[in-house]
Amino acid sequence: MTILVTGAAGFIGSALTRRLVALGRGPVIALDRLGYAACLDALPPLPSPHAFIRADIRDGAAVDAVLQQYRPQAIFHLAAETHVDRSIDHPGDFIEHNILGTFQLLEAVRRYWRPLPCPDDFRFVHVSTDEVFGSLEADDALFSTTSPYRPNSPYSASKAASDHLARAWMTTYGLPVIVTNCSNNFGPWQFPEKLIPLVIQKALSGLPLPVYGDGGHRRDWLHVDDHAAGLLAALERGQPGQTYLFGAGEDRSNLEVVNTICHQLDQLRPDPAGPRQRLISFVADRPGHDRRYGIDASHARDSLGWQAETTFSAGIASTIGWCLDHPDWAGRDYHGPRLGLS
Repeated sequence: MTILVTGAAGFIGSALTRRLVALGRGPVIALDRLGYAACLDALPPLPSPHAFIRADIRDGAAVDAVLQQYRPQAIFHLAAETHVDRSIDHPGDFIEHNILGTFQLLEAVRRYWRPLPCPDDFRFVHVSTDEVFGSLEADDALFSTTSPYRPNSPYSASKAASDHLARAWMTTYGLPVIVTNCSNNFGPWQFPEKLIPLVIQKALSGLPLPVYGDGGHRRDWLHVDDHAAGLLAALERGQPGQTYLFGAGEDRSNLEVVNTICHQLDQLRPDPAGPRQRLISFVADRPGHDRRYGIDASHARDSLGWQAETTFSAGIASTIGWCLDHPDWAGRDYHGPRLGLS
């Protein structure tokens, strides 16, 4: 089965590509436009019949050419702009890439898929986020496959729109679509604008560690390798028209996450100036900041036989170790300027 992965040089896309290649799946066709958060070093070697293609999903003709040349039987769609703070400052980029890009990709796939000898065997796995469901209060039930969509940021609204497009292309045109939504991912190769790699980088440099608001915003932290395993399970055992939610049940507040990183770095790389918790700085909250996310992953567990295997404690220890072993990646010419205050 030839598998096309869009956004393959991104954080989650590269983890999925590494998993597919390591397990002997494929050939894998890794497609990415190489935006600011992409990194070719995160991809495994892709000798023929695998391939890397630099292309933008907004370019329908380019996608048409890739589909006709490589003839994939499955597509994982991960190409997206993903940072909430950037979406506050530049919402148009998210409309362009996440909505219009998904539309162009779906149309190219529809042109390619219809004449296939066995169109029912084709799969389009659309990868999304739990942020489309909005914010949970402390006593609310966890997000499930029946949760209503209530996005609160330009990013989550653009992803919600792309989810609706994917579902509509199945209902209207019959394209075999599977939608997945995941909780906050973490692990190696994550661009250092996101909370965990940003805090690690700043803590190692002795810089202030910005915590939004009171630090009480809570997330369910899912290791990226567990997410990649879930996506593969959705392809192999999922049913078109179904939605699968991937979460680890590892709920932590942002302040707890920052304190954990400080404590572990103090043990591994002591700072002569003192414990790194001294660097924590509470800053103005993000506009429209969702208070809590949480996923009920029982449907994915029961129907796909999937469950997260990495605890937050083990995952954060391995992530910190990876960042210490890859100091050049931790820098990456990114200095963590504050975004999202427009």
